[in-house]
Amino acid sequence: MSTSPDCTVIELRRYSLVEGSAERFSRSFETWFPEAFQQLGALVLGHFFERGPVERFTWLRGYPDMAARAAVNTAFYDGPVWREHRAALNQWILDSDNVLLLRPLHPGSGIPGIRAVDPVAEPDGAGGIAVLQIFPVKEGALDECALAADPWFASYQGSGVVEVGILATLDAANNFPRHPIRSDGTFLVWMGVLRDQGALEGLHGAFAAGAAAIAQSGLLAGPAELLVLDPGQRSRLRWIRSAG
Repeated sequence: MSTSPDCTVIELRRYSLVEGSAERFSRSFETWFPEAFQQLGALVLGHFFERGPVERFTWLRGYPDMAARAAVNTAFYDGPVWREHRAALNQWILDSDNVLLLRPLHPGSGIPGIRAVDPVAEPDGAGGIAVLQIFPVKEGALDECALAADPWFASYQGSGVVEVGILATLDAANNFPRHPIRSDGTFLVWMGVLRDQGALEGLHGAFAAGAAAIAQSGLLAGPAELLVLDPGQRSRLRWIRSAG
């Protein structure tokens, strides 16, 4: 499924938008930006409409390492593509500071760079549903929490679901200060892609049970958060029909 080397640095970016602007924001974003980042050495791993009471556009951006993050972001945000289109995008963004800087929890657990949507073979665009389960972990308890979570993450897998990543907070100084990142603790993140709404409904009980069990272990600093995400038209992270 992966078309590129694993990204060791991943930003989970959640933008709060002006009400009613998500579709316009997504169309503009995916028209101008994914290939611009790719040519500079980063990858827009997926972009989504986040379900919930607040209008949010959520996306993941991956880099080979922290040095690449600084170099790519500097080149992009000082470059011609962003200069030309930033006003069109910024008019719809209310808040862009909800950003987690993440790494693969262990080798092989990073988000894959799935092939781009083929406009001929996939005329309807990206399908499926993405899910993120985010656990705020008590200080110093990441390894223990990951061990406690492992059987629950394994239980999520089955027909109609593909695990695409297990991530944790990257403990590194922000080397691109123009973009703030969250510094409110350590997080453990599970991500999967589901075939359809039926698969999501079939897993709601498992997600709730996993969150409750890990909370009862005393290893969390707060309640787990479940994000349900509908892919944008050209999102790389999506349900691939061959996944089963």
